[in-house]
Amino acid sequence: MADRLTQLQDTINQQADHFCNSIGILQQFSTPSKFPGFDRSGSQTPQQQEVTDYAHLFATLIARCAKDIDALIESLPNEDSSTELQVASLRQLEQESQKAGERLEEVVARGEVLLSQIQSALADIAQSQLDMQHSTPSPFPNGTANTVLETSAPSNNSFPYLNSNSNLPDTKPGLNSGF
Repeated sequence: MADRLTQLQDTINQQADHFCNSIGILQQFSTPSKFPGFDRSGSQTPQQQEVTDYAHLFATLIARCAKDIDALIESLPNEDSSTELQVASLRQLEQESQKAGERLEEVVARGEVLLSQIQSALADIAQSQLDMQHSTPSPFPNGTANTVLETSAPSNNSFPYLNSNSNLPDTKPGLNSGF
């Protein structure tokens, strides 16, 4: 966000734009007058109604912008704020900053203690898990899961749905096809 002086300058530039645009509209929609007698008719043309609408719009914009300028000027520091007051304000801010820094250091120190406690607990958990893995007997023979267990061939009638005399088809295509 811009400081108050920059805001004031931007608002003054905006006010100048409103003035220039309103004059441009007046020039754009003005009709040449016949100098002697200023011939005016009683009815307004649609163009004159449009000029009236623009005049109302720009009057509103200019008035609103003037109020904004006044508010910004009022918010500027006045000349009563001396260098002593500014120095005192800066000292107070510096003290508050010092206190906040001390609180931050305390919080960081507590955080570091908590971090070391958490790391220690995690190391204990990891060591306990390793100890449990080495002390638990393996469910596999010889202690490894890669050992292949050899089994004997199934006896006859171990598969009740197969007849020992049945001829199973060959699973390789093209063999024993009879061609």
